[in-house]
Amino acid sequence: MNVLILGSGGREHAFALKLSGSKKITQLFVAPGNAGTNKIAKNISINLSDFEAVKQTVLENDIKMVVVGPEVPLVDGVHDFFLADESLKNIPVIGPKKDGALLEGSKDFSKQFMKKHGIPTARYQSFTKENLEEGYAFLETLEPPFVLKADGLAAGKGVLILNSLEEAKTELEDMVSNQKFGKASTTVVIEEFLKGIELSVFVLTDGKSYKILPSAKDYKRIGEGDTGLNTGGMGAISPVPFADDAFLNKVEELVVKPTIAGLQKDGIDYKGFIFIGLMNDNGNPSVVEYNVRMGDPETEVVLPRIASDLFELFEGVANQTLHLKTFSVINKTATTVVLVSGGYPEAYKKNKEITGFETVDESIVYHAGTANKDHKVVTSGGRVMAVTSLGSTIEEALEKTYRSIDKIHFDGMNYRKDIGFDLGMPNAEK
Repeated sequence: MNVLILGSGGREHAFALKLSGSKKITQLFVAPGNAGTNKIAKNISINLSDFEAVKQTVLENDIKMVVVGPEVPLVDGVHDFFLADESLKNIPVIGPKKDGALLEGSKDFSKQFMKKHGIPTARYQSFTKENLEEGYAFLETLEPPFVLKADGLAAGKGVLILNSLEEAKTELEDMVSNQKFGKASTTVVIEEFLKGIELSVFVLTDGKSYKILPSAKDYKRIGEGDTGLNTGGMGAISPVPFADDAFLNKVEELVVKPTIAGLQKDGIDYKGFIFIGLMNDNGNPSVVEYNVRMGDPETEVVLPRIASDLFELFEGVANQTLHLKTFSVINKTATTVVLVSGGYPEAYKKNKEITGFETVDESIVYHAGTANKDHKVVTSGGRVMAVTSLGSTIEEALEKTYRSIDKIHFDGMNYRKDIGFDLGMPNAEK
């Protein structure tokens, strides 16, 4: 069977590498892919927003399954596009339809969903420029810090956490009146700040049954000690040490089960991943957000720990037989550290030659922002590579990762040397 993965980052390289181990797959295609996917699959250069180009790719290459990596095509309705097309409707798409993708596409929708189905989350209200004064009044009922979230997709930049009430009011006005984040902030969700330690739990569902994948914790800030600007993610660890069986049982009972049941009650036929961003507040889970796809770089620590054939799980999703599929996890810790371009997450230069990654032998090097140019592999994005290792402990896995990073070079290469610093272990200095 031929399979197409949509996307171009580390998450998609991780999917490709995992799926390439399945004996049921004849050929893998990735659109548009990167220099890493190009080694194990056929890259096809198309714009993911051009659904007609996706259709042409599927029909020309006899694709029998499509796995959607990023959120934008899902929110824009790529799954619905397939179902509405006579020549595509029988090709399964791993990823929700537009109605399910609203869990990520609209913060207001997701908060209403949680409230409706009794899923623990922060107190909130939503506002537009028409009721701005009410927004100011709601802010005054909260304790700092104040959390403001653009309702729509804002490329990971639509969340503000502010300590000053006056600054929160100013930013609220800027978001709804001046469209600070474009159309995404026409509506803004204001919510109380959740205290605790953040982590993510990932669920794969066929709409009825589900498998809970390994938990993970990622590190968003560019600077060590979680300082500086937010990024798409500088590293991740799985499993999360503080997410013990008792906590994860609470997550399943209080969050996962009511989420799946809520989707069914609301008539949302959801097939794909649900990324549940959680806060662990003294052993009690509270949902920060839903995403409707796997996270990045969390995918790069979750997938290496899955022993099962990922394609067979996807078949279960497509046929609603997921409950019949065996699912097992490797009892090892996975750590990943992301190598980024100098200047990221602000302005950075591209086309820097990357060397040494081919010599890495004790870690997996996932490509993200890479491309082939003049017979060389060069940087093409802010997050360039993710280096993942497995070990019996976090320390062992991180030691392998940092040893592997020592072999890799490109001009301006930057990475955090303290991934895992907050998990009761010494800073992971080389």
